[in-house]
Amino acid sequence: MVFLNLCDIGEIRALLSLGQNFLRDPRIPQAIAENAGIDEQTGVLEVGPGIGALTQQLCRRARRVAAVELDRRLPPVLAETLAEFNNLTVTEGDILKIDIPALCRQELGPEPWVACANLPYYITTPALSALIESRCFGSVTVMVQKEVAQRICAGAGTAEYGAFSVYCQYHGAPRIVLSVPAGCFVPAPKVDSAVVRLDLYPPGQNPLGPVDEALFFRVVKAAFGQRRKMLSNCLRQGFPQLEKEQILDCLAAADLPEKVRGERLDLAQFARLTAEVGKRI
Repeated sequence: MVFLNLCDIGEIRALLSLGQNFLRDPRIPQAIAENAGIDEQTGVLEVGPGIGALTQQLCRRARRVAAVELDRRLPPVLAETLAEFNNLTVTEGDILKIDIPALCRQELGPEPWVACANLPYYITTPALSALIESRCFGSVTVMVQKEVAQRICAGAGTAEYGAFSVYCQYHGAPRIVLSVPAGCFVPAPKVDSAVVRLDLYPPGQNPLGPVDEALFFRVVKAAFGQRRKMLSNCLRQGFPQLEKEQILDCLAAADLPEKVRGERLDLAQFARLTAEVGKRI
């Protein structure tokens, strides 16, 4: 059996015509797999395995690995580069269209399951949302554009904080576990990357307690709809059925200043505000 170094430019040079960015530093996929918290009892879903640099590290640690690849040219490559492993299945398909829980049940066996991926920049937000909303992973560890990673982990009142920050932090506890400079890829992209691990809350164990989730995110969407405006004005746009005085009553009951802006609210404050809005609509 010939073992390939999938971060060696000599090994991957012939594949550069595929038009993707390949990791050239072998320490990066090792560190991603280590930070994903994988052991021999874990089933792992990987999105976009490419030529298998990260997949190789996942297969060495996990019980089973299921990789989903959109590019039809790559599964034959993976069959060659990862021929040493018998705990891997590769599915051709779009992660945004696949029934993720069904795939995991079919390919990964019993839980626990985690997701781990080097996500393509152009589908980062919808792909991460799909993994979160499948509600079948204990954690999701992904490499994304550095600015996106900072946005996911941002705290209230910072420039990076926005609706996607709230969305991710509502579902779990994120942290940046690794910085990945552009020079770690061939060809080098124009931006740096970072690896985020999001430890997801089990169903019914969100620290915010009982929340009307649909209404919560409707409030969040309204709050960030016009960042430079006061929250009261944003809520009037998002909830036209409420009068101005009702909006101000909501803010007061939630112990929020009348002139506060939405980006100043943390998740607990959004939850209190949601409860007050829910009483009035």
